[in-house]
Amino acid sequence: MRLLKVATCNLNQWAMDFDCNMKNIKESICRAKEAGAVIRLGPELEITGYGCEDHFMELDTVNHAWDCLKELLLDDWTDGILCSFGMPVIKGSERYNCQVLCLNRKIVMIRPKMWLANDGNYRELRWFTAWKQKEHLEDFLLPNDISEALSQTTVPFGYGYIQFLDTAVAAEVCEELFSPIPPHAELALNGVEVYLNASGSHHQLRKLDLRLRAFIGATHTRGGVYMYSNHQGCDGGRLYYDGCSCIVVNGDVVAQASQFSLKDVELVVAQVDLDAVASLRGSISSFQEQASCKPKVSSVAVPYKLCQPFKLQMSLSSPLKIQYHSPEEEIAFGPGCWLWDYLRRSGASGFLLPLSGGADSSSVAAIVGCMCQLVVKEISYGDEQVKADAIRIGHYTDGQFPTDSKEFARRIFYTVFMGSENSSNATRTRAKVLAEEIGSWHLDVSIDGVVSALLSLFQTLTGKRPRYKVDGGSNIENLGLQNIQARIRMVLAFMLASLLPWVHSKPGFYLVLGSSNVDEGLRGYLTKYDCSSADINPIGSISKQDLRRFLKWAAVHLGYSSLAEIEAAPPTAELEPIRSDYSQLDEVDMGMTYEELSVYGRLRKIFRCGPVSMFKNLCYKWGTKLTPSEIADKVKHFFKYYSINRHKMTVLTPSYHAESYSPEDNRFDLRQFLYNARWPYQFRKIDELVQQLDGDRVAITKSTDQETAGVTVDGGMGVVAAGSGNPSAGV
Repeated sequence: MRLLKVATCNLNQWAMDFDCNMKNIKESICRAKEAGAVIRLGPELEITGYGCEDHFMELDTVNHAWDCLKELLLDDWTDGILCSFGMPVIKGSERYNCQVLCLNRKIVMIRPKMWLANDGNYRELRWFTAWKQKEHLEDFLLPNDISEALSQTTVPFGYGYIQFLDTAVAAEVCEELFSPIPPHAELALNGVEVYLNASGSHHQLRKLDLRLRAFIGATHTRGGVYMYSNHQGCDGGRLYYDGCSCIVVNGDVVAQASQFSLKDVELVVAQVDLDAVASLRGSISSFQEQASCKPKVSSVAVPYKLCQPFKLQMSLSSPLKIQYHSPEEEIAFGPGCWLWDYLRRSGASGFLLPLSGGADSSSVAAIVGCMCQLVVKEISYGDEQVKADAIRIGHYTDGQFPTDSKEFARRIFYTVFMGSENSSNATRTRAKVLAEEIGSWHLDVSIDGVVSALLSLFQTLTGKRPRYKVDGGSNIENLGLQNIQARIRMVLAFMLASLLPWVHSKPGFYLVLGSSNVDEGLRGYLTKYDCSSADINPIGSISKQDLRRFLKWAAVHLGYSSLAEIEAAPPTAELEPIRSDYSQLDEVDMGMTYEELSVYGRLRKIFRCGPVSMFKNLCYKWGTKLTPSEIADKVKHFFKYYSINRHKMTVLTPSYHAESYSPEDNRFDLRQFLYNARWPYQFRKIDELVQQLDGDRVAITKSTDQETAGVTVDGGMGVVAAGSGNPSAGV
């Protein structure tokens, strides 16, 4: 046996906070050494933080990373343990995203990333160059101060692996695993047994299984020990990195860290037998044949042993059952942890949420309640960092700290029901009951006086006073009156967030939380600069359907039973007067259901459909219940309002990224915001297709009627047999 103990970790890094990042890195190395590990893997760009973005273009960022690496190498951090550190490196005139592999106070090699993540939320090609020289390793001249400090002038740089006396180890960086021809396939044929994948992978609903299947697939047929390390937390932007660092051996997960956590450092360790890797590879004939004619990969020889011989006291890690969260749990824990990181790092004293009693704002309230529960639970487990942050944010004194989530919520969470003459008693009551269940400091405010004052001012200026549509007003008047209410709520929310801490003799300020969902953003069903305009929004890329399922789950599992009633209520903005024969409903206002919006969103973004392609796809999807003309009307209606309202996405509140069809304009969904909303060319193409399909339907109907009546179609020579019509004539 060749026994090898390895460690990988989740780290909650903060972009550009080198002190924070170094503290976490050192803590992870300490724990790895205490566990007896001889390899320690950290996440991608862990020294700087992954989300530095254009700060990577600053020489300061690169220089600070070298200074931090020097600090790690001058002390005993790498003594007896192979450490992989992520940082930017400039070689010549190019900047690379690198893994720096170090052992015994020396740099063994620098491995630049070859395939960069450059889609969705990722823009690595903006900041880094992909390494393209696969044929050989090059000598990299270390910066002068590093060279002098380490007594090391050059280091191997490029694509390759480290050949120890008893095994071979190589890096495969994040996106490279998911490329069409991943490096691990070629490295396996060259005898590499241990892979180090440093990653910066963000959370997305229902995504974890895809990631884990990739690790399992990488070693299931080729053998190997696959180590994966990821960031965990909010490092300063819209993304939540969802950890789940793991170790996979020959297709079996033997160690798995948490996906969601408030911890700054989480380490998992596994003891593996490398002979099991060699045995599997030796049993696969095709592997042996391909290895015999493999393209040679460069290597760095290190005269050092990593493995231990057989010892009965050293037990091997066994396969684990993979831990997955349900989508409802992901919605609770992911945004909850993201909010905690944002709160503790922003310097704020808490959150303020306009709570309407509807599904969206109630979902946000429940997520904040979940965050409070997580904080109290983590403190009870002995996490001193969470405890210190909670004491500071909650302004506890005399040695007190949070022990009850409702009590903690009352200290850091304001909810405000901002009602008007159009608000119902039902929503007011729902908001009040939910606030009591969570523990927030709840206020009930009427905005009618402010609305009336603004309308009086408008009447003084123009001599006219707008009316609602139900009272005989026009669409313009109706929309204007709704917008006034919505925007007053935004102004009031920010005023309360800045002044309420002062009223209650607390320092600091409160962060205003938004509560518009991804479907409303896609359709533009929100007022520009209303309560959707906030500091941050934890549900901004979560669909209405997922939120309703979350509310049902949270009513039971978070203990907020009133959420069941909130989920069952029809969605309404309550911006128009309620009459015996009229009640405003979201789906009626939008002219489409939330279910339809999710379909449009996925086709538009995930499947990259324009109007014509969307129409064709929906003819297959909805063709059994709708005519081509009806489908065309729906597609046109969606694209009309999507394009009219696209400008609202340019000022969308920074939102937690959770859904692959988010219309967020900052970096994920980059499109123009001034459209010809008539889409003349595309809609004309759709009309031509409808005309063609209607003609085909008529032809098929006539043919079917003739067959049913027994009429021949060949001049009387015989009756057409059932099923002999043209099968390609229909949709």
